[in-house]
Amino acid sequence: MTTTTHQSADTLAETTLLRFATAGSVDDGKSTLVGRLLHDSKSVLTDQLEAVEHASRNRGQDTPDLALLTDGLRAEREQGITIDVAYRYFATAKRRFILADTPGHVQYTRNMVTGASTAELAVVLVDARNGVVEQTRRHAAVAALLRVPHVVLAVNKMDLVEYAEPVFAAIAKEFTAYAASLGVPEITAIPISALAGDNVVEPSAHMDWYGGPTVLEHLETVPVSHDLTACPARFPVQYVIRPQTAEHPDYRGYAGQIASGVLRVGEPVTVLPSGRTSTVAGIDALGVSVDTAWAPQSVTVRLADDVDVSRGDLIAPSGDLPASTQDVEATVCHVADQPLSVGQRVLLKHTTRTVKAIVKDIPSRLTLDDLSQHPVPGQLVANDIGRVVVRTAEPLALDAYADSRRTGSFLLIDPADGTTLSAGMAGASFAEAVRGGSAPEAAEDDAEWDF
Repeated sequence: MTTTTHQSADTLAETTLLRFATAGSVDDGKSTLVGRLLHDSKSVLTDQLEAVEHASRNRGQDTPDLALLTDGLRAEREQGITIDVAYRYFATAKRRFILADTPGHVQYTRNMVTGASTAELAVVLVDARNGVVEQTRRHAAVAALLRVPHVVLAVNKMDLVEYAEPVFAAIAKEFTAYAASLGVPEITAIPISALAGDNVVEPSAHMDWYGGPTVLEHLETVPVSHDLTACPARFPVQYVIRPQTAEHPDYRGYAGQIASGVLRVGEPVTVLPSGRTSTVAGIDALGVSVDTAWAPQSVTVRLADDVDVSRGDLIAPSGDLPASTQDVEATVCHVADQPLSVGQRVLLKHTTRTVKAIVKDIPSRLTLDDLSQHPVPGQLVANDIGRVVVRTAEPLALDAYADSRRTGSFLLIDPADGTTLSAGMAGASFAEAVRGGSAPEAAEDDAEWDF
């Protein structure tokens, strides 16, 4: 049994979806905010709330500790911090939400990158008593690097500064100026008390000087840009369908999910990296032939010519092709415990294509505190963000991450055990890298990797 207001499937289908992430320093009240948001929007299961109330009583607390709704790991509950990304799904009458509750500690920067990589909005919490601190600037920088289009500054614990407007105004001014300098397109500041519930779901009676939306109101009304159709069409091939049955003796289709744009029957297309050209002869969606398909639909594309197409190839309009390159310049966040070093052999996974590669150069490491560049670090360790140059064995059709978060992103993988090493964003970052040094040549006795 739940305490949520029941909504029909038709109603939910008509509502839009917002993916958002939360971030904040340790003890800024981030988990409490998420818990309050879920509780006050009636999105908590009854048994979950009873478990939280029981755990809170055992701790000697008179009121439920709503942070326990999101801190699921035992270590998180014991230490009172968030360690891993926790995803929560809830809905109101106006919109559906996927929430990524990300850790605030600097050693979990990689977890924030994971949670915010698909977010359309980031909520950055600040303790009203402490103001903008180093970790606040880090979170703003990561949001800017990941091209998150909307950022909410939630100035929390306003109850502990007597709901003073000048305190909020000073913090909002400082953060807005910093985030804007990083290129964040939209910043909204909201004064809240997650513990008391002020301006989270219900307007605060203690801050009549604030006339803006509550956190939930803003989440429900912020424009969500799901229009991937405005971007050039990109269709990574995931699987080749060739039934060779009596019913379909000559059928050859290429299945996958459209990453961006619109595909139309009769449109001239090019298969990359081979460069072979053809025309879209047909599109099958859910077993039905259609004339048009758009992102993020999963479809099967049929071409007019019998060209060589396999998994990992990219089908794109002949008049609007991505650049093909074997020298990938990108910003990466290193997520593995083992370092990423110059000269290291890796696998690069881009959409459905995985190719061998070598890290040719690590020109700089980004210092998120002040956005300065540490030149020629030689390697990146866990949670580092830096510029890299990767040489691939085969050409890749990459868009700039600034143009497409889906076809401009990639993973670097350890070829020995399949461990994900780094998450990459192709093209320029908000702060241009300071180049210096050169990568050592690959070993001559390993011709398989020397390219």
